[in-house]
Amino acid sequence: MKKMRMGAVVAIAGVAVAMTGCSTSGAGSNGSGDGDTIVVDMWSGSEDDTAALEAQLDVAKKQNPDLKIELRTAPWGDFFTKLTTNMASGNMACVTGMNSGMLASYTDGFVPLTADDLKTAGLSEDDFAPGATEILKNKGDMYGLPFDVSTMLAYYNEDMLTAAGAELPKVGWSFDDFEKIAAKATTGGKYGFGIGMGDFQWQALPIAKSGVQPVSEDGSLQLTDKDFASAAEWYAGLVTDQKVAAPVASASDTGWGENQFTGQNAAIAVDGTWNAVGYLTNDAGFKAGMAPLPTGENGNLSLILGSGFGIAKSCENKEAALKVLGSLLSKDAQDYIASSGRSYPARAESQPLYFESLDESYRDQVEQVFTAAFENVEGQYVSDNWAKVGTFVQPQLVSVYNGQASMKDVLESAQQQFGN
Repeated sequence: MKKMRMGAVVAIAGVAVAMTGCSTSGAGSNGSGDGDTIVVDMWSGSEDDTAALEAQLDVAKKQNPDLKIELRTAPWGDFFTKLTTNMASGNMACVTGMNSGMLASYTDGFVPLTADDLKTAGLSEDDFAPGATEILKNKGDMYGLPFDVSTMLAYYNEDMLTAAGAELPKVGWSFDDFEKIAAKATTGGKYGFGIGMGDFQWQALPIAKSGVQPVSEDGSLQLTDKDFASAAEWYAGLVTDQKVAAPVASASDTGWGENQFTGQNAAIAVDGTWNAVGYLTNDAGFKAGMAPLPTGENGNLSLILGSGFGIAKSCENKEAALKVLGSLLSKDAQDYIASSGRSYPARAESQPLYFESLDESYRDQVEQVFTAAFENVEGQYVSDNWAKVGTFVQPQLVSVYNGQASMKDVLESAQQQFGN
């Protein structure tokens, strides 16, 4: 089966192994002076991922021949565990990878980037696609800059919808359209929708429907906001009331909705743009399509997500680290990401190359849907303990979807425990 990317969806908690940060190659200092090495620390899920990172590092080495640059990687599941240890010991890599959903737990380890810092890096906020520089901001401070951007889409099984006589989702479709299509496609033991268990997979439709994020711009948790809570209850009702989605068997089924979709048990699922090509070329062989999230009474708000790099507060050679950061996000490096089709780059001028890398059979569809989906995106707001919120809520979604607990009670309980 084709491996789908987990991207920005998994909430990580835990701690473990130490990993050397901004260090010399055996010299013992932390990055100042001739001969020092600037370490770039990033997660990598495969040899292909590492090779892609090495290619970007080659750009940085070429652009900074006076610097020694070293890449260190860990699997996504270990990266943040090690980062926690490194941050506590003041041993973070000078250039450290960061994901939009994880930033709130690690802001203490990064130096806020100023306009002068960007100038040293040879970068400008105008280099990036609209909204992209919001990805690694927290409470107004910029802790990093992204190398890719993503948002959430609705993916559909065209074969199932056509067989059921349902309309196909399209740009500009409404939540009423969504409900009608899901109901029509719920037939013959199959369901119209695969209910989400991952953080973004379950939150995307409530956010789009309500036009409200579960955290305010100042970082305050607002899970009980009237509009968001109502939309979240509607979402759970897709299982319990409208019965257009199957209940989830176990809290460990974190990819339940997506797996229901690829297994052809559900006609529609919500997932990130990072899996667009994987769904369109699915191993099961069904004809797949995609659309932006449906539009509600308050628009169709969607979050702009992604990953990038920041500079460690403990880095002793900040100027050199900024130059490396600038090279990793330079046009040459971003053109590589785009033209290889590995991800949708954050740098605006490189984005067209991503579409050119795709097969002609689905290139136009991807470009059309991506263009529409990124028109109304907003940076994700997170509270200081946002990862704990996800860890608390996610396992309880099983009981919510099975009708044994209410979404309202779960959100209220989380708000009481983690609200600030």
